[in-house]
Amino acid sequence: MEEKNTETCSAIKCVGCGASLKFSPGKSSLACEYCGAENKIEMATVGVIEEIDFERFLAENIETVDKQEVNTVHCKNCDATTTLKPNVTADNCPFCATPLVVKEGSTTKIIKPKYVLPFKMEQKAAFENFKKWVGSLWFAPGNLKAYTQNADKLNGMYLPYWTYDSDTSSNYTGQRGTYYYVTETYTTTENGKPVTKTRQVQQTRWTPAFGTVQNKFDDVLVLASKSLPEKYTNVLEPWDLQNLSDFNENFLSGFRTECYQIDLKSGFDKAKSIMVETIRETVRKDIGGDTQQISTVNTSYYDTKFKHILLPIWLSAYRYNKKVYRFMINGRTGEVQGERPYSALKIAMLVIVILAALALALYFYKRSQQP
Repeated sequence: MEEKNTETCSAIKCVGCGASLKFSPGKSSLACEYCGAENKIEMATVGVIEEIDFERFLAENIETVDKQEVNTVHCKNCDATTTLKPNVTADNCPFCATPLVVKEGSTTKIIKPKYVLPFKMEQKAAFENFKKWVGSLWFAPGNLKAYTQNADKLNGMYLPYWTYDSDTSSNYTGQRGTYYYVTETYTTTENGKPVTKTRQVQQTRWTPAFGTVQNKFDDVLVLASKSLPEKYTNVLEPWDLQNLSDFNENFLSGFRTECYQIDLKSGFDKAKSIMVETIRETVRKDIGGDTQQISTVNTSYYDTKFKHILLPIWLSAYRYNKKVYRFMINGRTGEVQGERPYSALKIAMLVIVILAALALALYFYKRSQQP
């Protein structure tokens, strides 16, 4: 099969003086800080989002899809692989703050992203959100707040995601539970005497249930990275995917991009795990009744499609007591999520204050009981 063109990511050059340019979030052009020239970004309007057939893609051994070559450096500490900043001789991993051996960078060929959601929030605004978030943390170490004085610690990063569309057909077996009530007689004591009373007690009548349910899934989002905890990246959602732009390297200029660590097939396995709860909820509705028990669900997936997209975050890694904490900011909405350290000293002081207060209260209570 004939392979489509392979492209190489590189810094965007000014049409006026040839200087390297950096994309400014929310702008439709790249302003050159050296000669002032405005370098227009071709904002390709996405009409119908194109998806790639999943089964055909796997069967054809990915030879007919667009690919690109990117210059990357691999972190031996956290295993992240990211693009290199232009003309750097020393750098730290944006995911774990470990010094990187830039000279060991390599060229990697990956599936070319189909779409990108450009940064909308500038670094300064993102940093203000970050400072507010840190300021709201209870028992944070004092030097954590001092850390928020340097906006340069925030790295603009595009994370790789797979999205999957799929139709599903699920055969299930289970039981339908219908509530009914019976009158129960019981004995209690009132005014020192036994009294017989009755009450209504809920029971459940179970009957077998089986059937088939259909579901249609659109844009099931799977992070194709292992570098960040999903419990935080998931809360960065929702993403305004309706504003995706056709992939344009201009949007990446001045930012870093992580290469995907989770391949397409493994990504679909993760997508299935996301679909499970929706499928089970559909099964419960189909079973009906007042309550349900699901015994088996066998799901078939068909007409599955995917796309590779890049989503923007501001990222910072912070080391405290030899442990790495990461803070993430949605580059579109400003939503902040992340790990945080606790100050053992502040917690200990609070415990001491509470114990002292309890001891003082007990002391006055005992004194009040003395004749």
